[in-house]
Amino acid sequence: MLGYKSHISIDRRFGFIRAGMVTSAAAADGRQLKHVIDKDNTGSDVWADSGYRSRSNETWLARNMLTSRIHRRKPAGKPMPKATARANAKKSSVRAAVEHVFGYQKNRFGLFIRMIGIAPAEAKLILANLPYNFDRLIFRERLKTVA
Repeated sequence: MLGYKSHISIDRRFGFIRAGMVTSAAAADGRQLKHVIDKDNTGSDVWADSGYRSRSNETWLARNMLTSRIHRRKPAGKPMPKATARANAKKSSVRAAVEHVFGYQKNRFGLFIRMIGIAPAEAKLILANLPYNFDRLIFRERLKTVA
């Protein structure tokens, strides 16, 4: 695969980006989970795409007293069980907040990364995360003045 991937964790209550990292698009998602989880966060639930599910990640989450809400994959060559599909749909409603960040960055900033080297790509993504958090802060402050 070509390109880069942004891995972020957000605050579920306020929507602020709390941690992030950039990897090559060829890098496995599951290896990045430990780097974007903030153990000082007050929430203990971890919501993530099925690419982050692995036995080692599930063990690490349990050892750190975090609850896994990671999507389950469809069994190969079989239909997905209805209970698993319902559970994934429920998890998607919470996880959609992270996808909104990526959509916001693409629409608002026209974020498109075409660079050579991970360092410039990482700088560009970090510089896209900062204004997103500023916009969230302004939104939250405006809510206070209206209420």
